Amino acid sequence: MKPGKAILLTIALELLLVAACVYLYGTSLEALQMVTRYSGRLSLLIFAILFIGYRQHERLLQSVLSPDYFLVFAIAHGIHLLELLGYVYLAGIELVPYRVAGGFIAYSLIFAMPWLQHRHRTGDLATSRFVRISWIYGYYVWLIFFMTYLGRLKGQFQNASPELEHLVGMSLVIIVFVWKTASLLTRKQATPSAP
Repeated sequence: MKPGKAILLTIALELLLVAACVYLYGTSLEALQMVTRYSGRLSLLIFAILFIGYRQHERLLQSVLSPDYFLVFAIAHGIHLLELLGYVYLAGIELVPYRVAGGFIAYSLIFAMPWLQHRHRTGDLATSRFVRISWIYGYYVWLIFFMTYLGRLKGQFQNASPELEHLVGMSLVIIVFVWKTASLLTRKQATPSAP
């Protein structure tokens, strides 16, 4: 898929979520909460595709999310961040600095990766360094998704009691981790070591 098409599709899906939530909940704080929630689920789905596909199913990853897959995810999760900040502000939710620090680092990585990918493509960033940064990025962002769903299941979020969909989300996060890690270990074992 071409980058422009993937970005437009991502934005169209986000707008469809907004329209559906406004239709179902009206123009209310509850509608914004639902938009934020389902936008996060869309981001998780895009991240799962990116995380599983990166370096092992590159062609498939590029056909689904475009060669600029880090940019597509950054746009989707950036939209989610704007919705989340809007909801937190309008709902009067007080942010706890130590709890948002991990998310701040994750968002910094998410927004830096498209630029780093561009630098890698232009030869300004060595492949070995880019791959290391990408692995750190992938597993760190995965950890933040895991911690978010764990917090939701424990009821640690204001105005968000644990629900079945949080268990489903946590299951997806765990499946993605197991799948990715198992495929890495299998690939490593299949690669003959040098004498």
